[in-house]
Amino acid sequence: MSKVYDFSVEDAHGKQQSLSQYQGKVMLVVNTASKCGYTPQYKDLQELYNSWHEKGLEILAFPCNQFGQQEPGENAEIQQFCQINYGVTFPVMGKIDVNGDEAHPLYQYLRSQKKAPSGENIRWNFTKFLIDKNGNVVDRYEPAVKPGELGPEIQKLLE
Repeated sequence: MSKVYDFSVEDAHGKQQSLSQYQGKVMLVVNTASKCGYTPQYKDLQELYNSWHEKGLEILAFPCNQFGQQEPGENAEIQQFCQINYGVTFPVMGKIDVNGDEAHPLYQYLRSQKKAPSGENIRWNFTKFLIDKNGNVVDRYEPAVKPGELGPEIQKLLE
């Protein structure tokens, strides 16, 4: 597999979704958690989505419970949390693993395309991958990088 579009993921209702539906879009893929110090980034992600979605940005959140057990809820609980607390309207997919033997193939691919200075594995919640309109992984951002800081890079990719 050579592009993000070659993968399918489960939505929060357990239905397979092909990422090919996002061809021609700029994507920001983020592993998330509801009980993390970075959880308020949901608000920032929603602001990015509001600003850039009509111009071609898609944000996909992937809840993950691998870091400090900070996403213990079921998919329905996670959806409700995101909508009630942060007004999230971008897709929050089904819960996955991003590291280890059970890591989702999409995340195995993303990690192999852009490694962090500390290595390939995701280190914590809210690691972000920016993907161009052709399905290429452009960059990887560690959790401390706020979503709003990505605006200029997203704008460049949308033009």
